[in-house]
Amino acid sequence: MTADVVTDVLVVGAGAAGMYAAIAAARNGADTVLVDKSLIGRGGATIMAQMTVAAAVGEQEPDHWTHHLRDTLDAGRGLCNEELAAVLCEEAPIRIRELGDWKIGWAREDDHMKQVMAPGHQVERCVYVDFLNTGPAVAKTLRTQIGRADNLRRAGELTITSVVVEGGRVVGAVGIDMETGEPVRIDAKAVILAAGGLTRLYRRNSASVNMGGDSYALALRAGAELIDMEFVQFFPIGHLAPRMVGMDPIMWDPFRYKLGGKLLNSEGEEFVQNYGHAETTDKYTAPRDVVSFAILQEVAAGRGSPAGGAFLSFEHIPEADLRTSFGPVIDRLAKNGIDLTKRGIEVSPIAHYHMGGVRVDVRMATAVPGLYAAGEAVGGANGANRLSGNALSEAFVFGERAGRFAAEDVADLESGWSEEAAAAALDEIVASRNVSATESGPGLSGMLVELQELMWQDVGLVRTQGQLDSALARVREMRAEIGERPGESDHRFALSMQDWFDMRNSLMIAETIIIGAQIRTESRGAHQREDFPLTDPSLEHNLVTRLDGDGFAVEPVALVAKSYDLVPLEAAE
Repeated sequence: MTADVVTDVLVVGAGAAGMYAAIAAARNGADTVLVDKSLIGRGGATIMAQMTVAAAVGEQEPDHWTHHLRDTLDAGRGLCNEELAAVLCEEAPIRIRELGDWKIGWAREDDHMKQVMAPGHQVERCVYVDFLNTGPAVAKTLRTQIGRADNLRRAGELTITSVVVEGGRVVGAVGIDMETGEPVRIDAKAVILAAGGLTRLYRRNSASVNMGGDSYALALRAGAELIDMEFVQFFPIGHLAPRMVGMDPIMWDPFRYKLGGKLLNSEGEEFVQNYGHAETTDKYTAPRDVVSFAILQEVAAGRGSPAGGAFLSFEHIPEADLRTSFGPVIDRLAKNGIDLTKRGIEVSPIAHYHMGGVRVDVRMATAVPGLYAAGEAVGGANGANRLSGNALSEAFVFGERAGRFAAEDVADLESGWSEEAAAAALDEIVASRNVSATESGPGLSGMLVELQELMWQDVGLVRTQGQLDSALARVREMRAEIGERPGESDHRFALSMQDWFDMRNSLMIAETIIIGAQIRTESRGAHQREDFPLTDPSLEHNLVTRLDGDGFAVEPVALVAKSYDLVPLEAAE
């Protein structure tokens, strides 16, 4: 049987990384198909991003990509793949200017791109459209470019369930048309995984509903490796209380840096400087892992807010300045019962980003020929903690490179589609169509809630061996409960069939996080062990995960390190 779709390059995931990858593949001559579970350009993390993008464009003040690299490596606590980090920092300004050429509308001042300070940076480096609209502007701009590509097709509401490998090389993928429930065969010479991260696995998160680890699970089952899975970044000042409806829980960050919002404990004291990183009101430079840990320590010491966080206060800011900065948001806050002139709001850490992911080289290629990754799906560049503002830069740079190199890879390649190689994946979809709504819907929904609570309580910002052991045992029980394939029944197709595939991926990836956290017996960056509170220099290596029979093999690998000299800013171009 022939495939339903034939293309050169298949891109899975249509956030910024996926869209940029599709654009790059198409403009480098490859027939390209871009697919997503949601609508193209409207799912994933990009559309939710409100804040800034890090790039050493050097227009606000002197800068150079080597200085951006220094800050990235410092944030990564010694575990960054320096080659990947260097590519990110060197090419970020190119992508920022390209988006400017595409009329994204970067904020400007005095005839140059306006740049602002962000945590962990030594200079004002981060560009933005406006403080609440950068992500939507990125998504709109990239959607426009996609619409202009002649050799690029789009398919929303298509779930990819398996990458098909034949003879050690990617030959396509299998998915589900979510409107019809029918399997879809995709003959593709290369596949780019750009379906985001995994923070949906945590109860408190800033993720879209799609970010349950799909890219990582697809890569593992195709034979690729993962790296740094133990490192989950928690955004330090996610909204906690009072209840806020219809607004992003991480909206407070840009206003803190723009206005000098003070992070206070219950005694009205600023405290971050007590945890090894001095800050001033005009330059909040403490990395996110430091601030998150500081909040948790204050709560543990009895100095937390009533809901179990800290206070973010703008009470010292004149109301006129608040209205100028917040604009109509100030009225939306008032409808939520929040008056920033009279009291602080309560904030606490929230799962936000994953530093780990698919192991790739600088071409964004995995060890499986024809399989690439981009954006948050990629691991290694950020080490133990991501520098603020690097997420969208990473999406642009890694997306463009994945698309460009994938197109080069398949330029003279013949189709290798194999119905035999796709048979097992197709059988899974047929089986899933026979799972009842009762079996697949409420049961799996309840399991997801349990998993999110388990990961939040036992595999969150602070971990212990006992917590990790207990979590691992329960995750393995849940994996056994859902089985390796959907159960058979006499019932008709259920609209909730996707739940099983999502849960299979999420449980698999949850296990890789837990195992990595067990092995890393130290505290470093976003990984904090209460029973091993110190950083161990002997553990300055990455952990690489691969499938090994029914389980996982995890082993340490030496860092990819290289020496990069700082270019004096007065000599920077």
